Amino acid sequence: MSNKRVLNVGGNSKQIPLPPAYAGYEHLLLDIQPGDSVDIVCDARQLTTLEAAQVDAVYCSHNLEHYHRHEVPRVLAGFQHVLKPGGFAHVIVPDLQAVMQQAVERKLDVEDTLYQSAAGPITVLDVLYGYGEEIERTGQDFYAHKTGFTPRSLELALWNAGFRKIFIGTERLQVEALAFKTAPDAWAREAFGLPES
Repeated sequence: MSNKRVLNVGGNSKQIPLPPAYAGYEHLLLDIQPGDSVDIVCDARQLTTLEAAQVDAVYCSHNLEHYHRHEVPRVLAGFQHVLKPGGFAHVIVPDLQAVMQQAVERKLDVEDTLYQSAAGPITVLDVLYGYGEEIERTGQDFYAHKTGFTPRSLELALWNAGFRKIFIGTERLQVEALAFKTAPDAWAREAFGLPES
C-alpha cells in the first residue's frame, strides 16, 4: 500500500492519527492555515485548483460542517477532482439527528454538556455551531460550524457530487461515510469491513 496517498482535508496536525486502514498510505495534510506538518495550505473550497487525480483517498473528519450549505457541493467537487479513478472519500461529521434526539431525551438545554472530550466538556451548542472555546480563543470564523448533516443528508450530498457507491454508518454522535467513485475494490472492502453488494 506504500504507493497510495491519502489527502487529509482540514486535519490540523499529523499528530492526530488517521484510522488504521490508512497504514502504509502517504499522508498529505491539507489545512487552511500553515502549520508544522501541513503539506498543502489550501481552503477546501479551492481543491479544484490543485493537480487532478493525485490521491487514492480523501479523509475529511469533522471539517465539512465548517462550510456553508451552498459551499458543500464545491468542496465535494474538489474531492472528486483530486481523487484518482477508483478513489474514495472518507467523511465524518456530527450527526445532528442523534444530537437532537439526545438533547430531547436527556432534557438538555443548548448550553448543557452533551459529552466530555479530551478538550473538555462539549455542549449542544458546540456541536451545532462549533467549539465555542476554540472560536473565542483564536478569533477565527473558520472554526464555526456553518451547516450540519444527518445520515440521509450526507448521503444525498455525496450522491449529488457523483459518488456512486456510498456506505453510511453512525456512532458516537457522528455520521461516517465511505463514498466511492466506483465500486470499492477487494482491499477497501476488507480494510473497512464493507459488504459485497
